[in-house]
Amino acid sequence: MPVAKKQFFPEDLREYLLSVCLREPPLLRRLREETDRTERAGWEISPEQGQFLALLVQLMGARQILEIGVFAGYSALWLALALPEDGRVIACESSDEYIPIALRYWKEAGVEHRIGLRFGPALDTLRDLLSEGRQGCFDFVFIDADKTNNDGYYECALELLRPGGLVAIDNVLWSGRVLDMQSTEPDTLAVRAFNQKLLSDTRVSISMVPIGDGLTLALKR
Repeated sequence: MPVAKKQFFPEDLREYLLSVCLREPPLLRRLREETDRTERAGWEISPEQGQFLALLVQLMGARQILEIGVFAGYSALWLALALPEDGRVIACESSDEYIPIALRYWKEAGVEHRIGLRFGPALDTLRDLLSEGRQGCFDFVFIDADKTNNDGYYECALELLRPGGLVAIDNVLWSGRVLDMQSTEPDTLAVRAFNQKLLSDTRVSISMVPIGDGLTLALKR
């Protein structure tokens, strides 16, 4: 979740795209605007990305979702709203700093019963789910947390996903910093190495989508 995201479309073209495509509900827009008034403005996914994730959930008929990285709850709300009444999002977050914002909007949307928060280091939560026998139980996993642990999140996600399940990984273009071969910044190195790993991972079919800050989709075979 970088602090400042580079736009990969010219701004006027992106504005046109949003004007003819985006259907962001007013409640989600209010949550995004409130989030952008905090000191971590821009950490949430873009609205067009949220709409895209929701469409994927609906296309798959997903009922069990795992989200790694909650922040103020914007992406979780998109996902929960896309679920059927019996669907559920397990949302992993290591900090409760912005969770009160998330809870307020989830309640107002009437989907708080669909979202189960699990606090603590996400890798610990994922390993707990595996120890609980949840292998192959999830339809969709969204990874949007610290980048140095992406590989660990991804490996656990593959175990937790059913065959034909989908994992979506955010920030794979890292605001263009993946192109800076002089960078020794740990997150940049981690994102670049992770992207290279997925290119040759035969366990999944992949596509990198230039939406938001870059989104890789990996379908478990």
